[in-house]
Amino acid sequence: MDAMSLLGQPAPDFTLPSSTGETVTLSSYRGHSHVVLVFYPLDFSPVCSMQLPEYSGRQDDFAEAGAVVLGVNRDSVYTHKAWAAEYGIEVPLLADLNLNVARQYGVAIDERGVTGRAVFLIDKAGVVRFEHVEAKTSDYTVRPEVVLAKLAEL
Repeated sequence: MDAMSLLGQPAPDFTLPSSTGETVTLSSYRGHSHVVLVFYPLDFSPVCSMQLPEYSGRQDDFAEAGAVVLGVNRDSVYTHKAWAAEYGIEVPLLADLNLNVARQYGVAIDERGVTGRAVFLIDKAGVVRFEHVEAKTSDYTVRPEVVLAKLAEL
């Protein structure tokens, strides 16, 4: 993984297919919603199966703070749909099949073919205001309340 920082920079734009059946373009939120991008390694893995349901469960709190949560990894839309159904995940899960978006954000682990675990908070102007990349994919230190606190500061 690249140790680049995007803090204070415009967030790299992307368009990806989603578990909700739509195609999601990051820049479409500009001007009206903050975006919380949650990069995670794999659907159905133990830590991810805690993390994404936790973020999904706080969706109302994020909405109240003017933000949407988007999960991103390299699994297919079909895997995302199955995982979301099994774990009750309601946030859109985006399929970054070739890790291009993960690379733009410096969180692709190419040698393993997965996305690192990271959270980026992008404000309504499209600028990265908070970023945290976990040292190991098994770490999960940035809980939803941390990001909600950051949102309250915007």
